[in-house]
Amino acid sequence: MPQSGNVRCESEECLSSGLQDAAVERLSAPSSPSDSKPSTMVLSLLHSSRLKYVSLGVLVLQTTSLVLTMRYSRTLKEDGPRYLASSAVVSAEVLKILACTLLVFMENNCSLRAMNQLLKEEIVNKPVETLKLAIPSGIYTLQNNLLYVALSNLDAATYQVTYQLKILTTALFSVSMLGRRLGLYQWLSLLFLMAGVTLVQWPTESEGDSEQVILSAGSQFVGLMAVLMACVSSGFAGVYFEKILKETKQSVWVRNIQLGLFSFLFGFVGMILYDGQRVRQSGVFQGYNTITCTVVFLQAVGGLVVAVVIKYADNILKGFAASLSIIVSALISYFLLEDFNPTRVFFLGAVLVISATFLYGYEHRPASSSTIKV
Repeated sequence: MPQSGNVRCESEECLSSGLQDAAVERLSAPSSPSDSKPSTMVLSLLHSSRLKYVSLGVLVLQTTSLVLTMRYSRTLKEDGPRYLASSAVVSAEVLKILACTLLVFMENNCSLRAMNQLLKEEIVNKPVETLKLAIPSGIYTLQNNLLYVALSNLDAATYQVTYQLKILTTALFSVSMLGRRLGLYQWLSLLFLMAGVTLVQWPTESEGDSEQVILSAGSQFVGLMAVLMACVSSGFAGVYFEKILKETKQSVWVRNIQLGLFSFLFGFVGMILYDGQRVRQSGVFQGYNTITCTVVFLQAVGGLVVAVVIKYADNILKGFAASLSIIVSALISYFLLEDFNPTRVFFLGAVLVISATFLYGYEHRPASSSTIKV
């Protein structure tokens, strides 16, 4: 789901492992005799159930709020220049680096010396390992810019449904790059997914001025191409990053700092190349307002929050989160943003996509089947 991350995609299970090793050790530790008491077991089950529902709420809130606020920020009419998408991407990378640095600081018992030594050993003293992340970080930077293009040209509901194609691209890259095998239900779900997205994007008869209809169709085509390119880049970069994570035992937060440094560099260069004149005229933070800052914050921190709660979200729960996010986005787009008119074809396509999401997680699969970069 902008799980986002924009949010950026790594393996969800790999992402959560870095911060939650201690929690996993506690959960897997041998139980004492007192732990076997029925009352303790009941409390544990209630606590686990509560955590699952909290995880579901957080996943839906993060995915939906990022997409809707990004869409609203790109369509809001205000006096003065609109904020630059390239600037928002760079700002989000800076926040991600700061957030991951704080997490590394906490992992090292809040010791500044230990954190500095760790970062020097893992980043500065291992240049080859660090350079490996240049490829996925560059692709993630491109993907984040594409998502702004997509939401500038597509309503939130259509974007949400179409972006589920990242399941397809991630699965195909997992098969080709990691040698993963998919079961029957996974292949059927991918067929449902492609059919559903095709129906959602199926052209409908439009009323009104013919010139306006042509402009609308052209804008939708641009948005569709941006989403498709983002899905391909998300799938490849996510699986590539997952492969790197499996080859080393490095903290996932240190890896994200390395990714963030490269992404900041690529994003800054891209901003200067494509928006350099506008930056010189009105500054890097032109058009920034409360909504823009909210988008940047959600894009930067949202993925980290998801990485923490994903430990308690099984495949069915993640399917529920993606489905609820699509439904909520459609309702808000229709009633509040007023930029979405659902049709029967769209409804059928959305049902197929939601069904595919559940079906893909039906069979037991190896860990790290989907990727989310934070």
